[in-house]
Amino acid sequence: MTDLSAKPEIDAPEGPAPTSLEVTDIVVGDGQEAAPRSTVNVHYLGVEYDTGEEFDSSWGRGQSINFPLTSLIAGWQQGIPGMKVGGRRKLVVPAALAYGPAGGGHRLSGKTLIFVIDLLGVS
Repeated sequence: MTDLSAKPEIDAPEGPAPTSLEVTDIVVGDGQEAAPRSTVNVHYLGVEYDTGEEFDSSWGRGQSINFPLTSLIAGWQQGIPGMKVGGRRKLVVPAALAYGPAGGGHRLSGKTLIFVIDLLGVS
């Protein structure tokens, strides 16, 4: 049983980074479903695929965060719709759907990223 009140842990991936978005439901929620233009309230953890190093976490700040999906990276825009409140989902996001190719000006440009996202609310 997955404890959604606790910060998730991400196991080290094996093999080469994927070239397309990978979406895995860890826990399927039973609440309202996120749509492509929703604003979502989430807890999330992000790590780099190659190193497993955490680069961002709402858990680390001690509070969830609200985002309009349309303002997020493409991997989230494609990976969150269809998710239901109460769910936990893992997204493996290739660079093309994250912060673009290496040299793109963002510290995570060129990197495949792994996110574990808990969907707490949808509006």
